[in-house]
Amino acid sequence: MKAPLIAISRHRIATDGVGVTTLVAFHGCPLACKYCLNPQCKRADGLWKRMSPKELLAEVSLDDIYFQATKGGICFGGGEPLLYSDFILQFAEIMPSEWNITVETSLNVPLEQLKTIEKAVSKYVIDIKDMDSDIYKRYTGKGNQQVIDNLKYLISKGIGSKACIRLPLIPNFNAEENRTKSEEQLREMGFDDFDKFKYFVKEG
Repeated sequence: MKAPLIAISRHRIATDGVGVTTLVAFHGCPLACKYCLNPQCKRADGLWKRMSPKELLAEVSLDDIYFQATKGGICFGGGEPLLYSDFILQFAEIMPSEWNITVETSLNVPLEQLKTIEKAVSKYVIDIKDMDSDIYKRYTGKGNQQVIDNLKYLISKGIGSKACIRLPLIPNFNAEENRTKSEEQLREMGFDDFDKFKYFVKEG
């Protein structure tokens, strides 16, 4: 099995989970966000290379000492990493047991993709956009019922505490009252770790 990547970024500190991490970014995403941070993940010419789990392990193992000393590891992002859940699981099965895996995900994938990697993941960073279905669809081009179902699944399995929920203010799409309502809904579901920030959009 080989998965398409857009980049590998080493020596990231306190941005993708605990300790020193290496970001492994996949090509491909089910969303069409208006202010996409990594548009190359959707472009044919954005593909950097394809790697197998063993090839990726060989690539990232040079930072093993940093991962083990800081309780860091690999952050899978993209694009949408849960499109490649089987790859992530195979990688987790051969990596050193001291490493941790973080996934940065929209959760807008079939539930089976989430179930596949559930036992391998130490931390979920979930980019929720907005809980309002109309705002979400206008911004991403897709509905968010799949996201909501997957959030409920995490809570039902008792692993909601592993999730950090990103709640952005998105110019021209939502406002503070929308974000507040989203946070209230998520707290009612059982989540309590939030990363709130604002997108800065270059005009013109």
